[in-house]
Amino acid sequence: MSEATTKKRPGLLRSSALVGAMTMMSRVLGLVRDIVVAAFVGASANADAFFVAFKIPNFLRRLFAEGAFSQAFVPVLADYKEQGAHQAVKELINRVAGVLGGTLLLVTALAVLAAPLVAALFAPGFVSQPYKYQLTSDMIRITFPYLLLISMTGFCGAILNSYGRFAVPAFTPVFLNLSLIFAAVVASPWFAEPVFALAWGVFFAGVIQLLFQLPSLYRLDLVPRPVVDTQHEGVRRIMKLMVPALFGVSVSQINLLLDTVLASFLPTGSVSWLYYSDRLAELPLGVFGIAIATVILPNLSAHRAAAREQEFAVTLDWATRSVLLIGMPAAVALILLAEPILVTLFQYGELTPGDIHMASLSLRAYSLGLIAFMLIKILAPGFYARQDTATPVKIGIIAMAANMVMNLAFVLPLLWYLNIGHVGLALATSCSAWLNAGLLLRGLRRDGVFVFQPGWGMYAGRLIAATVAMSAAVMLLAAPTEQWLAWGWRERALQMGMVCGAGVVAYLAVHFVLGTRLRHLRAPGAV
Repeated sequence: MSEATTKKRPGLLRSSALVGAMTMMSRVLGLVRDIVVAAFVGASANADAFFVAFKIPNFLRRLFAEGAFSQAFVPVLADYKEQGAHQAVKELINRVAGVLGGTLLLVTALAVLAAPLVAALFAPGFVSQPYKYQLTSDMIRITFPYLLLISMTGFCGAILNSYGRFAVPAFTPVFLNLSLIFAAVVASPWFAEPVFALAWGVFFAGVIQLLFQLPSLYRLDLVPRPVVDTQHEGVRRIMKLMVPALFGVSVSQINLLLDTVLASFLPTGSVSWLYYSDRLAELPLGVFGIAIATVILPNLSAHRAAAREQEFAVTLDWATRSVLLIGMPAAVALILLAEPILVTLFQYGELTPGDIHMASLSLRAYSLGLIAFMLIKILAPGFYARQDTATPVKIGIIAMAANMVMNLAFVLPLLWYLNIGHVGLALATSCSAWLNAGLLLRGLRRDGVFVFQPGWGMYAGRLIAATVAMSAAVMLLAAPTEQWLAWGWRERALQMGMVCGAGVVAYLAVHFVLGTRLRHLRAPGAV
């Protein structure tokens, strides 16, 4: 009997806390990485080129590894586990590894050979700027293999998550941050064009991340041994689920990529401003939203496989309350403290006060959609755990079309009259995310699988009151932007710690006074 069958899975709250803690470590290092990169390349043409070269495989990774593949693979794996045959699970894993790995190897090879075409496809605005275009093409050849490496890492991580081993996959992103920090601080002098150190940092991070997963899989006797077999029943089911899910589950990422495409036509620095603001908006999303989504998908899939409809509905309701508990105050705080946060973290070296102002505007626009981004992460698994790919695809098409229309509606007026076209891109992305989340919720309610549990009125009242108190504390203590710019990094860090600490205390105090207790946050039991 495998180790996986001898131990009980941890509860959702404990698992989410574990994933959240590991992800927090990764995100903190990610902030350190972004601070180093901002000081190293700022918002220059080199920065724009690197961010595009990095975003392309990273975007595809979110489709193959964290998005459509994971949503299709985990429910099928749950069915095989439910049947109890470890050998059947191993055969599924081996054949999925062969088909996925072979496909990604082909895609990677074609992209490396056709790097200029890839650069022109994803950043067409760079074609008229020969230096930036050539630099982007050259770095794509180095960064694109990261897609193969990190997607296989995501595949291994999905297996571990399904067996309740959340810590290793959650810790793995730390290596990307460490690799890029090393590249910028140590390796950059080794290159004639220092920004190439960052590209190689991405490549080696992929190698390290994949190798880090294997010992844990070995202990489960589930190390993949790739076999190319597209006729295997499990592989065919995954492929059937994955093809439409490639679009449906990753709409928000596709929207962000479209932002990059359009930003390539905007003034130099636009890609970088969007990158820095998006990274900050993703901090609460990654630490908490993705942590919740990571642990509920295997549980939702198991509930569905065992026909436990009530447990399925309770798990979705708990996940929704949990993301709102963090998402609402986080979104408001990012809007109120956009410039102070950016100044404190990034306004050193090559990044200028003007860059900070531009990035703060897009950060506020992204923050308006933060709750929607988080809701998408936990509502989409409600469909995919039931192996329903059609509904999210239809919703994704609607959201994508709306995003394209809003891009034009917002970008052109903001560009012509205020020269802040990049803000229109972020605002359109947030609005389309709200449309996506709303339609997902309506679909789950229509199908009767999302049922609001008792106590929502009191919960919403406490949440709003606590967020108002936090906002008042933050606005009372935060200094004007000019003062933040005048301070050194020590004063900035001290003041930011004081302001954020006061906001957290006010938020928690109001919750406590109004009756919120830890038992109210207790998660439904995992399986």
